[in-house]
Amino acid sequence: MSVVGFDIGNENCVIGFVKQRGVDVLLNDESKRETPAVVSFSEKQRLVGSAGAASAMMNPKSTISQIKRLIGRKFKEVDVQNDLKLFPFETCESHDGGILVSLRYLGETHAFTPVQILGMLFSNLKQITEKDLNMPISDCVIGIPCYFTDLQRRAYLDAAAIAGLKPLRLMHDCTATALGYGIYKTDFSNVGATNVVFVDIGHCDTQVCVALFESGHMKILSHAFDASLGGRDFDEVLFSYFAAQFKEQYNIDVYTNIKASIRLRASCEKMKKVLSANAEAPINIECLMDEKDVKGFIKREEFEQLSLVLLERISVPCQKALADSGLALESIHSVELVGSGSRIPAITRMVASFFKREPGRTINASECVARGCALQCAMLSPVFRVRDFEVQDSVPFSIGFSSDKGPICTLSNGVVFPKGKPFPSVKILSLHRSSSFHMEAFYADQSELPNGISTQICSYMIGPFPSSFGEKAKVKVRVQLNLHGIVNVQSASLISESLDDSETRRDASSTSEVNAESDHTPAVANDDEVVDKARKGKNMKMLEIPVEESVYGGMTKTEVSDAAQKELQLAEQDLKMERTKDKKNAVESYVYEMREKILNAYRNFATETEREIISRNLQETEDWLYEDGDDETESVYSEKLEDLKKLFDPIENRYKEEEVRAEATRDLLKCATDYKMVVGSLPSSVRDAVIEECNKAEQWLQEKTREQDLLPKDADPILWSSEIKRKLAALDATCKYIMRSKPSPQGRDEANGPDRRRKSDDMQVD
Repeated sequence: MSVVGFDIGNENCVIGFVKQRGVDVLLNDESKRETPAVVSFSEKQRLVGSAGAASAMMNPKSTISQIKRLIGRKFKEVDVQNDLKLFPFETCESHDGGILVSLRYLGETHAFTPVQILGMLFSNLKQITEKDLNMPISDCVIGIPCYFTDLQRRAYLDAAAIAGLKPLRLMHDCTATALGYGIYKTDFSNVGATNVVFVDIGHCDTQVCVALFESGHMKILSHAFDASLGGRDFDEVLFSYFAAQFKEQYNIDVYTNIKASIRLRASCEKMKKVLSANAEAPINIECLMDEKDVKGFIKREEFEQLSLVLLERISVPCQKALADSGLALESIHSVELVGSGSRIPAITRMVASFFKREPGRTINASECVARGCALQCAMLSPVFRVRDFEVQDSVPFSIGFSSDKGPICTLSNGVVFPKGKPFPSVKILSLHRSSSFHMEAFYADQSELPNGISTQICSYMIGPFPSSFGEKAKVKVRVQLNLHGIVNVQSASLISESLDDSETRRDASSTSEVNAESDHTPAVANDDEVVDKARKGKNMKMLEIPVEESVYGGMTKTEVSDAAQKELQLAEQDLKMERTKDKKNAVESYVYEMREKILNAYRNFATETEREIISRNLQETEDWLYEDGDDETESVYSEKLEDLKKLFDPIENRYKEEEVRAEATRDLLKCATDYKMVVGSLPSSVRDAVIEECNKAEQWLQEKTREQDLLPKDADPILWSSEIKRKLAALDATCKYIMRSKPSPQGRDEANGPDRRRKSDDMQVD
């Protein structure tokens, strides 16, 4: 069984896996450690990952990237609309307010949800992993941003299910980074508690967490984020600068041309990387638009001045994370800076300025999340033995519950799972109801969420259950914030009490933890209450109540199943197209290979007429491949290849037969010679019989070889290697039979002597 971790970035994906002595990153088909998070649709095939990124320029409207920004979001959200303006592909609003990506595929217009597109990425990563590890995989841990809502987390699980994966945990990016950092540290036991800040600046977001490390233990004290501040925003600064410059200098507007915008953004990203190591950087793009070559130049100081607003935003999540952790700045022992967007020198200076210390770069900035996820997967898997290291994450948002009577208050504002508290976590709520009722989970503080995110999570219908007319029954609801950070109602039970001394002791020992509280008082799980009631002679009985869940904006099981079936159909179409491409390439390769051979190695083995016919057919096939046969089915290419082989096989057989025949001739002569040498010490009758068989075989071979040598090379042979091999087998079998069936005369006389004497005696008696 394999253990893998997936980091699905906004721009690239990384696959981490655990091997016997550590963690490493898998290479894709291009031997690269990062795979583009891109899905592109051609006319008849999907191109995912590196292949999709390579075709982005040819099919911009059918190439989907940065899908992570659209997962679990609503079409009309302001941030979503701002993102959609940067994307070349077409989108529309679904019936439930979600997002649909529209594109042309197989001659029709298709609409895919972001979850389906993400499922395609997962399928590609799964395929890469299985090919590299040479084994099937299902269990994995997936990295997600800490600011992901319940709906987005469920969307990731749905996308993984579509791809046939089974996530053991959805892990926050910074938590995974902290795990990879802390599990290898050996000095924590010497210094006691160590507080480390992790600042992760990715392609589209910035995440900060404060982690406390002790020997064998890690606890996340706080999370903070800016969901719209990442490396691409710095690219956009350069893009806007040069777009305005080129409009003024060359009178071209790249905003009106999709391909020009894609090329300029790619050049700006490269320029940003150059500026990270150099004081200045040029930009040169040939035929950017309207057949005009453009060039520009910028200094690092200018770039930093243009990015000043973005740079100032870096300190906001840092300050919030520090405040939520409850630590003073002096209590921070070190700061680690990671993420693909963290290499800008000005960002390093901003982080150093805020924390009053130079940030460290002791872990791989691009691979740390995938490596941490792989480690967590190994810790959760029974297959691997990992040294004890406890990981305790914290809730990024406050989550509350309400019923049809109002908030179910546990602290304030209906909060059941307060922000910053450890999870997974289970709480038991005790309510008094006389009939079926609704419960809703919600985010208690809108200000904690990213902009435009709804506070609604999901609702539950609890009931029906039996109760006396007009009386309220006690209902205990078990709610959970699970390992993925997803809230759910595990179960609901009807509690009934009666005075029954005979059942007291048994019920006191078998009943699970319960707590009887009203809706507006603290509901804390408490085992002691059962014992207390048992001591008072009260018998408590529990009856399971049905619970029906409804997730706002989530996929149903049927929809996930249909999406998985659709993915299988798309994968089959991709496989079919790959087979077709392979067969077409086989035809093309055969044409070039045979053309070279018929002019050189095979020339003497074909008649002039045959050479003319074959050359003509090869040329016709080549012309057909680049014209009418450019887009045909697998069967057509197979048929074309078979037709060519029928013409070429006789000539190829003559060429190969000459070499094989010579080898078979040597084998037959060697066999005859060997037997002649072996029988030298055997009785004359056996020796003569074996030598006679060998001479017959040699004579046959000489006659056949003489006839064959009289024929030209371009004629079909009259002596085939297969015939010589049969002769060899017959000679070998005959000689062995002779040597085995004819013992020496002396041995035969000794063996049959007594019998012969007895026979003579019998005859005399008669």
